[in-house]
Amino acid sequence: MSASSPSQPRVAIIGGGPAGLMAAEVLAAGGAAVDVYDAMASVGRKFLLAGKGGMNITHSEPIDAFVARYGARSGDVARWLGDFTPGQVRDWIHGLGIDTFVGTSGRVFPTDMKAAPLLRAWLHRLREAGVRFHMRHRWQGWRDGQLLFATPEGELAVEADATVLALGGASWARLGSDGAWAPLLAARGAEVAPLVPSNCGFDTGWSAHFSEKHAGAPLTTVAIGYEDRDGRRARRQGQFVVTATGIEGSLVYALSAPLRDQIAARGETTIWLDLAPDHDGERVRAEVLRPRGSRSMSSHLQSRLGIKGVKAGLLRECLDAAAYNDPERLAAAIKALPLVLKRTRPIDEAISSAGGLRFEALDGNAMIKVLPGVFAAGEMIDWEAPTGGYLLTACFGSGRAAGAGVLRWLGRA
Repeated sequence: MSASSPSQPRVAIIGGGPAGLMAAEVLAAGGAAVDVYDAMASVGRKFLLAGKGGMNITHSEPIDAFVARYGARSGDVARWLGDFTPGQVRDWIHGLGIDTFVGTSGRVFPTDMKAAPLLRAWLHRLREAGVRFHMRHRWQGWRDGQLLFATPEGELAVEADATVLALGGASWARLGSDGAWAPLLAARGAEVAPLVPSNCGFDTGWSAHFSEKHAGAPLTTVAIGYEDRDGRRARRQGQFVVTATGIEGSLVYALSAPLRDQIAARGETTIWLDLAPDHDGERVRAEVLRPRGSRSMSSHLQSRLGIKGVKAGLLRECLDAAAYNDPERLAAAIKALPLVLKRTRPIDEAISSAGGLRFEALDGNAMIKVLPGVFAAGEMIDWEAPTGGYLLTACFGSGRAAGAGVLRWLGRA
């Protein structure tokens, strides 16, 4: 691949998710001939599914707090967001004719809460700018300097002046993000960290009785005590769901990164459930120790503390008979019930993934150092973020950064 072309440079973008489409927009505006290749029958499959329950585009919190959501990679992601802030994301969406609003949680949504109208408007803009789309083109790597694709019509070799890889991570493989690119880049000498689940659920090893009775039950008022990345006890309140094998849901996803890493290091980890987060320990102790007459302990807990259903089941599941029948130990457990997490759920079930192409493998233009002319964007790079608009905003920003990097490398910026 050459660093310049006497005519309009041709850029191949592999991957039609938010990062790839944003790179296409920047490149087309910069005068490049842009071809987008995707293995699926249409682009934006994961984008559409993510918006099925309400399209959360970004978040309205102050930028310093926003950037901190990216944890150990916040400094790297901040460079993307500096050129495409959450506020600019909203302005960009408005430019597509889509209004937005800020929800009570601070999350930003399209007014109609849907992803499809936004994607249709975006694709119309890209096609008007001359971007060409090639569906059912699965990238196979390189041969003799050319990009190699498997297509319904057979093998296809493509020449390009530059390439942007925006192939996603390894979650939701049925939508195209299967991580098959990782060994292709590793074989060329690129630094690739193992792909692992992020924003994921965990297995606990429930008994058959508990699983059959409570799978699918939500815990809407609960807090989790856990060990943070620095080894300190921390606490967070929210909601999650009991599954047939363990736990998942928004509160669990928010803590998944440190919990996942602890399991990788130790083989398992422990969290502590606060089943009565609206009451302090003294109030809980007083209510548990209050005389209950002829009532059973389960009836007493329901009457005095509202503990019933899945919460009552958790106490029975996680405590032995001696602890359950000891009021002091039971009261302590209601505020800090130990729950052992044995493993993450499979990566294909996760909302997103961590790992991938290391930032250290990229230069300042988002070009892979060992592959001149090949750039990277999106979730295939080694960063992660919680749900709440942070994933999508960083994908947008990384796509714009890669597109701008290509233009600089081609001498077009």
